[in-house]
Amino acid sequence: MPNNENPAVVELRIPCKPEYVGVARLAILGVASRMKFSYDEVEDVRLAVGEACTTSVEWAERNGKADSDILLRSEIDTEKLTVDVIDEAGGRSETNAGGDGDQEPENLGALLITLLVDDVKVEAKEQGTTVRMVKYAGQR
Repeated sequence: MPNNENPAVVELRIPCKPEYVGVARLAILGVASRMKFSYDEVEDVRLAVGEACTTSVEWAERNGKADSDILLRSEIDTEKLTVDVIDEAGGRSETNAGGDGDQEPENLGALLITLLVDDVKVEAKEQGTTVRMVKYAGQR
């Protein structure tokens, strides 16, 4: 298992299209399964990554960037798994949302992610968004 000074890094670049979200879920399932996580914790990570990727795909479609990519970057450490979902799907402004003020699906997805992992940080920029999720080993 990697140590704190030198965590192992696994990266996967997928097209920002709905049919590839399952590939990201399977990849993170393999990564998380190598750690000291329970079955339920592995499933939590897999679901959180799926939600983050699905939100990226939805924003790419809204912003006309369906030809962009998603980078899934995992840092595997003895104490935690850090997963970055980095998209090039354009900005996530409310003017692009096109909603009528009701609870938007991505807001529900963000809530779900916060329930599934220990720490979440979202950094939105004009060109895309990075969602950093951290799951600590042995927390439950």
